[in-house]
Amino acid sequence: MMAVFDTPKEAFGALRPVCVQLTKTQTVENVEHLQTQLHSVSDAALQELQQYVLFPLRFALKTPGPKRERLIQSVVECLTFVLSSTCVKEQELLQELFSELSACLYSPSSQKPAAVSEELKLAVIQGLSTLMHSAYRDILLTFYEPSILPRLGFAVSLLLGLAEQEKSKQIKIAALNCLQVLLFQCECEDHPRSLDELEQKQLGDLFASFLPGISTALTRVITGDFKQGHSIVVLSLKVFSETVSFVMADEQLRAVPKAQANPAVEGRVAELMVHREADWVKSTGDKLTILIKKIIECVSAHPHWKVRLRLVDLVEALLSRCGQSLVESAGPLLKALVSLLGDESPEVQAKCDEVLRHFADQKVIMGNRAFADILSESLHSLATSLPRLMNSQDDQGKFSTLSLLIGYLKLLGPKINFVLTSGSHLQRLSKALIQVLELDVADIKIVEERCWPASDNLSASPKTPGMGLWTQIQRRYFRFFTDERIFLLLRQVCQLLGYYGNLYLLVDHFLELYHESVIYRKQAAMILNELVAGAASLELGDLHEKRGEMRPEELREIVASILEEYTSQGNWHLVTCIEAEEAEEEITTEQSGPQAITSGSHTCQVTPSPALSKPSPTICAMNSNIWQICIQLEGIGQFAHALGKDFRLLLMSVLYPVLEKAGDQTLLISQAATSTMVDICHACGYESLQHLINHNSDYLVNGISLNLRHLTLHPHTPKVLEVMLRNSDASLLPLVADVVQDILTTLDQFYDKRAATFVSVLHALLAALAQWFPDTSDLEQFQKQSLEEEERSHLHKTPSILETSTTAEDIEQFLLDYLREKDVAEGNVSDLETDEEEPSVPPKVDENDTRPDVEPPLPVQIQIATDVMERCIHLLSDKSLKIRLKVLDVLDLCVLVLQSHRNQLLPLAHRSWPSLVQRLTNDDPLAVLRAFKVLRTLGGKCGDFLRSRFCKDVLPKLTASLVSQAPISARAGPVYSYTLAFKLQLAVLEGLGPLCERLDLGEGDLNKVADACLIYLSAKQPMKLQEAARSVFLHLMKVDPDSTWFLLNELYCPVQFTPPHPSLNPVQLRGATGQLNHYTANVLCLLQELPSPTSPSPAMAARPGPTLAEGIGSRKAGHKGAVDSRSISKLIDHTTA
Repeated sequence: MMAVFDTPKEAFGALRPVCVQLTKTQTVENVEHLQTQLHSVSDAALQELQQYVLFPLRFALKTPGPKRERLIQSVVECLTFVLSSTCVKEQELLQELFSELSACLYSPSSQKPAAVSEELKLAVIQGLSTLMHSAYRDILLTFYEPSILPRLGFAVSLLLGLAEQEKSKQIKIAALNCLQVLLFQCECEDHPRSLDELEQKQLGDLFASFLPGISTALTRVITGDFKQGHSIVVLSLKVFSETVSFVMADEQLRAVPKAQANPAVEGRVAELMVHREADWVKSTGDKLTILIKKIIECVSAHPHWKVRLRLVDLVEALLSRCGQSLVESAGPLLKALVSLLGDESPEVQAKCDEVLRHFADQKVIMGNRAFADILSESLHSLATSLPRLMNSQDDQGKFSTLSLLIGYLKLLGPKINFVLTSGSHLQRLSKALIQVLELDVADIKIVEERCWPASDNLSASPKTPGMGLWTQIQRRYFRFFTDERIFLLLRQVCQLLGYYGNLYLLVDHFLELYHESVIYRKQAAMILNELVAGAASLELGDLHEKRGEMRPEELREIVASILEEYTSQGNWHLVTCIEAEEAEEEITTEQSGPQAITSGSHTCQVTPSPALSKPSPTICAMNSNIWQICIQLEGIGQFAHALGKDFRLLLMSVLYPVLEKAGDQTLLISQAATSTMVDICHACGYESLQHLINHNSDYLVNGISLNLRHLTLHPHTPKVLEVMLRNSDASLLPLVADVVQDILTTLDQFYDKRAATFVSVLHALLAALAQWFPDTSDLEQFQKQSLEEEERSHLHKTPSILETSTTAEDIEQFLLDYLREKDVAEGNVSDLETDEEEPSVPPKVDENDTRPDVEPPLPVQIQIATDVMERCIHLLSDKSLKIRLKVLDVLDLCVLVLQSHRNQLLPLAHRSWPSLVQRLTNDDPLAVLRAFKVLRTLGGKCGDFLRSRFCKDVLPKLTASLVSQAPISARAGPVYSYTLAFKLQLAVLEGLGPLCERLDLGEGDLNKVADACLIYLSAKQPMKLQEAARSVFLHLMKVDPDSTWFLLNELYCPVQFTPPHPSLNPVQLRGATGQLNHYTANVLCLLQELPSPTSPSPAMAARPGPTLAEGIGSRKAGHKGAVDSRSISKLIDHTTA
């Protein structure tokens, strides 16, 4: 709003009545009226009338007696408006207004700050701030004289009390801002900034009197509750920093004379004056050091990054301006700066980096001491106390300590060798790292989780980045911390030591700890891995000081020495599991020599002992061994990344042991080894694991062949071949063919001791052969079946053609054929007819006929599968259930590989049949399940060769088992589906249908199957068993649709049939009662799957004509085999009754 009164005369005329009224009557309304009039007066006019306008306002404040707070607030706000629009040109006016405003917040009776409203407090604070801004520079400087000490001290105490005790955030911030104005720390343009040396000394002497109170109160505010808000802490840190760095500034203190001059004031005011001589500086510096330590300890862990950033500014100000006066604070201040160097906030990191670079460039810091010397001393001190701190601090404390250690290492750079060359300090540093990195190995899941050789989980994608992949699979748990960030800091510490330190010294020292105790071994291995990674600068970013690059040859020599230690017999082949077969092998090995205990697929070096028995390792011991192997495997992957393609020179000594562990039964070890192989692929430039194995297969195969000759010393050899087979292609087969023969020969020698290991290898071999050489006959057969189904569906879609072509002669011929086939089935045939049919039987092939001009040489994979299947025949009766299960899996794969060579498959199937029948009929349910799977595969590949054997040896027991188990499953609850009996029922029902179809069973055998499965169509059975039973009948429909149709209609017939001729009696099936039963739903579902003539619709049943005969003829036309005599005979009996 534009001013109305521009001249003092006009303004006086407008303001005089209002001022007179306010002087007479001090009310809120009169004050507000005055303030309204002031808005219409220009600043120039108001400046001339300043004291006239201020008089009624000051009179209202000075009037004795109690006054309402609202009135005082209005007066202060009006006074503030006047001061904001004018300038104070008189020192006396400035001092009086300062005292009057300060007195508004003081209670003379209680001699304490008055308990007034927050609005009044805020108004007074704003008034004081405006007053100091409105004073001329010269007037303001003369204000700060010794005589003003009591008034200024009173105002400072009030503001500190408000900042510390008030709950209102707004008042706290306003009080701190006003304190900045009083202490010449305001950054606004109206406030004087540049002061000469004399003025600085004058203010410094004055403010020194307030320094103890200001620093103590602000420390309480800074270290208070985090909930007060970060802005208050930031502002308090700024006031503390500016005040201390101003009063304790080296430049001012150097100009202070030793002898105190005569003070310009006397009495109690003179006692308040401080002479900043040496003793006072030392005493004050010691006290400030205590406060600074408290502030650093609290603020370093503050959750808000702006608070930590302000701490960096505080440290910079004190180190830069108070280097001589605060010598004792140098360590804590530098420690705070270093600890924040690894702060999570990029702004804090950048600021720390900038400040540290600045001090590093200066070379000299606090007390003319070298910057590096202070850092070295601090690192010495930290290394001394590190074991105690790591043992006593919580996770947050450990995080802060390690961040500090990282900062020292980064700042010292190559100079950390001065600390590392001290044996005691290196010992303390290493023991602290060893101690804090101790793993918690009590988790039983580690040793429980197994990776069976039959699984296909070993192959890793070569496109996945390999660095540290296995750590994502299983998290490591440590005894002394749970925060994952601490582990990352520990890794960074080790990498910085490897980057800047003497790598030869460090590797030798930690290898000594590796040898010293089994307790240290895992931690030492982790540290060695990170040292090499740091030496290669794998994960280190931009550092302050670069060290000379290590030559690749030197790094490779160091890595080779570590790898030699890792893969030594005593550190690589550790006991990780205990099984019954391993105990037997231990006894055998101990009898032959006490040098090693062989535990299945693991070997542990022990000291020769006269005792023949050794206590079994505990779960924790085996977990510890597992983690040690995993850490060493991780290290190999890190070494590969560190050396890059130079690691190829070490592959001959590393790849074979890694492949051993990739085939380990312990899941964690297998995953770690597979991740290591992926790391090696990336580092050495291989495209995939297959590429890696194929390029190094020659020496791998040579090693396998040599070690097989001394299997007792190298029990893990078969695992290497197993992993090679799982991760390679057919190009590997010519190389391993001879090794496979060695494997089979060794199996013949050690079948009673190492059958489990060898069978696992054979399973991998056959699985690879089945994958590398797939049989194309299955695809051709599938295409042929598809064409047949299309033709059959085409016939079903054109029933009108069949209806019109069926005549009385066709029915007569159909019945004659039926009678003839019935005589044949009952044996009522002449010898002449038998002789005529005999030549149709194919002549028996002599299996020993191996003339080269008749049969070409067998392919390698066929010969291998033949040899393996011969071994499986003997191992099918092994006493170990585990081995029998593995052998059944191998046998199943052998059949798949040999399916295209029936001359080899059928004799072997004949020889394996007795043992397979034993597994099917007299074995553990698990073995029965696995054997039935083999039977399904054999039935699918051998066909009618097994028909009579199956019907004679297996089918009766399978059907009897189904019948006996059906009532149990019908009564069982939902838990039954998790039992082994249910799984066995389900497997048999799911497999019987394909077997019946593939073996082309005869009428009697099909009836047995149908009768056994019929009860499972009941709605009382579990749903999965009902579905499996329906699948059996769906397959029976393909083999014998007529009999299946008749059987289902006997259970439930949805329609009534009309005889094709009046002379025939109506057909009455047992299922045609019209009553629903528990078979109805499944029967209807199955009848819908039959061709339409087989399940006549009501319309077809109602129409006259040979409906029944047409249905039979249609099913006969769609069936490839003979006519079902059972259904025809029953139908004839029904129609002629």
